[in-house]
Amino acid sequence: MSEEIIPMDKLAKIYRKIKMSIDELTQEYDTKVETLKAQQNEIRLAMKDQMKALGVKSVNTAFGTVTMMHKTRYGTEDWDSFNTFVVENDVADLFERRISQSNMARYLEENPTKIPPGLSTFSDFEIRVTKPSK
Repeated sequence: MSEEIIPMDKLAKIYRKIKMSIDELTQEYDTKVETLKAQQNEIRLAMKDQMKALGVKSVNTAFGTVTMMHKTRYGTEDWDSFNTFVVENDVADLFERRISQSNMARYLEENPTKIPPGLSTFSDFEIRVTKPSK
């Protein structure tokens, strides 16, 4: 018994229908999640205001312990100067460990014989179905 081959246009049509359903559900989900996150943030701000007014850093409740922590995040508006600073002061540990995918692809394309030691690569084929142009 041979397997029936389904025409590519029919497969693409079914694929696009499923994609549209996924997109609709995702949009619906994202909208609901954003609404809930906004409500959660309002509550977070109210708790922070109360804790500041009380001068406390944690409060035990029947539903959990609320803790207020001071958190600092760092960024830069001048990457060139920051990179120079890192090199001049030998503080490469100020960076996180990850490889820029697009920059590495471009580097390897321009330098095919200079592969960084320890570099691992994973490649696979990906199928994409785009909507037809009108």
